[in-house]
Amino acid sequence: MSEQAAMKPQMHAMAGGSHGLLARTYYKVKPFIPRSIRWMIRRSQVSRQLKESEGVWPILPSSAAPPAGWKGWPDGKQFALVLTHDVESKDGVAKVRDLALLEKRYGYCSSFNFIPAGPYADPSELRKWLVENGHEVGVHDLNHDGQLFESREGFNKKASLINDFIEEWRAVGFRSGFMLHQLDWLHELNVLYDASTFDTDPFEPQPDGSGSIFPFFVKSPAGSKRKGYVELSYTLPQDSTLFLLLREKTPEIWKRKLDWIAEHGGLALVNIHPDYIDFPNHRYSPSSYPQEILQEFFEYCQTQYGDVLWNPLAKDLALWYRSQHDSLAVSN
Repeated sequence: MSEQAAMKPQMHAMAGGSHGLLARTYYKVKPFIPRSIRWMIRRSQVSRQLKESEGVWPILPSSAAPPAGWKGWPDGKQFALVLTHDVESKDGVAKVRDLALLEKRYGYCSSFNFIPAGPYADPSELRKWLVENGHEVGVHDLNHDGQLFESREGFNKKASLINDFIEEWRAVGFRSGFMLHQLDWLHELNVLYDASTFDTDPFEPQPDGSGSIFPFFVKSPAGSKRKGYVELSYTLPQDSTLFLLLREKTPEIWKRKLDWIAEHGGLALVNIHPDYIDFPNHRYSPSSYPQEILQEFFEYCQTQYGDVLWNPLAKDLALWYRSQHDSLAVSN
């Protein structure tokens, strides 16, 4: 069985996996619903979602199974830590440098994903600064309106526009808005990797997870000129889920999941939004959490795991994994 075929059942491991009529209707009316009301609605569902996901979130025990032929991380590293960021507003753009500099203090590099045709102008100078300082720039959806996968015909038209931005930005990575995913459709994008899935997350609008804390390869259909792409699932809960939806006050859930991933030698990938971080030099927002939470988490990574973790850019991990996959295919 191919790796992609083996992953398909896992992509539907969580109940309610289809992006159905209700979700499509929600994204059409979402722009007209005040943010405070949207959060109130989401929080009203939390108790039920937590109860239904007991035993599968934040840790899904079966996700620890490594892919076939897995030989471990480069240079004998115990596990990988990949930091990614989706920038979703003008406020988020204004906080990107603060976040990048905070990570630099701990010696970490990360990937920042920008919306090419969304609520802010292309921050070209900021993108340039990030790359010059060792970070990566990726493409985050097209419009970030929840309608990317509304229809196959519509997606193909949008894919052409997305590919233009991928080329212009010299990007190799993509992530859809709201973690919506149709992995078979993404072969239309000229990318090395996609990061629109998660191992387990019942709080997402399309909650079917990959069921794995390891990267995997999504093979192109027969006859395609493309070989396929690497899928990188986030495996640590999103910051918005922990600190805005669940109103956690500490990074304890991150730490606990990180320890479990490290124990099983997997990929700890997190999506942190600069939009939601309360940096002292920016106007306070009630939809934010203090930067000290990130500092505590980064310090924990350093003190607990030091040199045993591998912190590559998402693109470097994907390139390494593809080479491993290709060599395994040749040997077989």
